[in-house]
Amino acid sequence: MEAGNGVLFEDFFPSMIERLGAEGFIWELCNGFRLLMDVNKGLITFESLKRNSFLLGLQDMGDDELVCMLNEGDLDGDGALSQMEFCVLMFRLSPGLMDGSKQWMEDIEMAEM
Repeated sequence: MEAGNGVLFEDFFPSMIERLGAEGFIWELCNGFRLLMDVNKGLITFESLKRNSFLLGLQDMGDDELVCMLNEGDLDGDGALSQMEFCVLMFRLSPGLMDGSKQWMEDIEMAEM
C-alpha cells in the first residue's frame, strides 16, 4: 500500500498477531507507545514524536505531516495521543486488523477466562 506521501506501507500487523497471539500483539503495541511517548507527560506529543520519528523510519517527515499524524488519532482534542488513542489509531490504519479485529477480540476474551 502506498501512503499519500509516497512512502510504501506494508501492513505487518496481521502476521504479527498470528506469530505473537492477540495478547502478545497488544503488549507490543503498548511497547511501541512507550517508545514514542513523552515520559513526563505519559502521552505521545508532537515533540516526542518528532524526537523519536527515526524509530518508525519517519525521520524525513515534515512537522506538518507529524501534526497530521497526531491529529488523525487525537480523539479528545488535546493535541497528543494517549495509549488508548495510539492503539485505536494503529488498528484504524491497518486494513488487515480491521478485517480480523472481531475474531482477535474474541480470542483475547477467551484467553482472559
